[in-house]
Amino acid sequence: MAQDHRNQHGSGQGQLLPQSSQPEARTLAGILRTETVGGALLLAAAVVAVVWANSPFSEAYQTVSEFVPWPGGAAVGLDLDISHWAADGLLAIFFFVVGLELKREFVAGDLRDPRRALVPVVAAICGMAVPALVYVAININTGGDALRGWAIPTATDIAFALAVLAIISSHLPSGLRAFLLTLAVVDDLLAITVIALFYTDDFHPAMLGAALLPLAAFGLLVQFRKTWWWVLIPLGLATWLLVHESGVHATIAGVLLAFTVPVHSKDPSQPGLAEHFEHRWRPISAGVAVPMFALFAAGVSLGSEGLGGALTDPVAIGVAAGLVVGKVVGIFGSTFVMGKFTKAQLDENLAWWDVLGVSLLAGIGFTVSLLIGELAFGTGSPRDEHVKAAVLCGSLIAAVLASLVLTARNRAYRRFEEAEASRGESGTG
Repeated sequence: MAQDHRNQHGSGQGQLLPQSSQPEARTLAGILRTETVGGALLLAAAVVAVVWANSPFSEAYQTVSEFVPWPGGAAVGLDLDISHWAADGLLAIFFFVVGLELKREFVAGDLRDPRRALVPVVAAICGMAVPALVYVAININTGGDALRGWAIPTATDIAFALAVLAIISSHLPSGLRAFLLTLAVVDDLLAITVIALFYTDDFHPAMLGAALLPLAAFGLLVQFRKTWWWVLIPLGLATWLLVHESGVHATIAGVLLAFTVPVHSKDPSQPGLAEHFEHRWRPISAGVAVPMFALFAAGVSLGSEGLGGALTDPVAIGVAAGLVVGKVVGIFGSTFVMGKFTKAQLDENLAWWDVLGVSLLAGIGFTVSLLIGELAFGTGSPRDEHVKAAVLCGSLIAAVLASLVLTARNRAYRRFEEAEASRGESGTG
């Protein structure tokens, strides 16, 4: 029953997963609504990609993916095909929104309080470290470039995870949703750092230095609250282009731009510029950028080169095991250890089964996992195809297992609420 978690822990500073503050709860609710719709579009795009890539029209899928809309851009490194534009260009919008969210959380959100930030930060770190260790343990003797994929199972796809949670969480405590979102925010920050540090080839510091000029101009304008789109967008594009030419993955430009945007407003009654930009760009990110990336990244063949080959490839096995096993061991294990061996306690409205369900849900790795797979092994390579199959299978297994646990918990909470309502009616009758 749901009441099994209503213990004598009480409320206060010692709670392991405290409830979010009221302003933060409202912000989280808005993000959840947008990301839930985005998650549904992302799922639809992934299904279309898989069906298209395995249909009689699969050659058309490859033709569209490999189409170069601007072949004359070779001089500035922009002779990219559609799939690369989706990964390098559109995902920069996604990372811009992530950057805004990160800054808001650490400046004005609950993560500014170290006591609130400690548990999700530790859980996110362990939730990345353990999947990486699982992957390395499986591939330590594989040889070749196998170990380049160590970071693939470390990422959590917040859009997919929130979409699944929204479907089954009609009665689950709001603190659980907040924990998942906060965990994913820290996960995104670490994933961005990993991409910048470990998946940057042919680094050109002069180009990166040049990118600081339009970046500084962008930052200066937003600090003075000058939201002239006809100036800010060209500056953002110039920053993106120079970062792309530097060898650093171009999506990092989105994060750098976001970090220059102020969070607080001069008028306390008005939202800050970061929240304003996030409100404007999140629908574009969740509704266009990420689904388009999924459409051209998830088209894995289910034949011998795709799913069939993945079954015997240690790289694919390591990715799937990292997502399904590594994530839950890292997140649930670290949270459980903190609850047992520190003064922190589980929030009175949550049970350990709830935390287990969210830990399984964090094993849904899609957008960033697929991106790292492409960076590690090259777009369209046989091993990249195996990674795609492993990410899809691992994410599906994690989603199913999480759904089983959280659906059972949701039923328990519903029965408990109905019993409480019935007792209330009896008491007033």
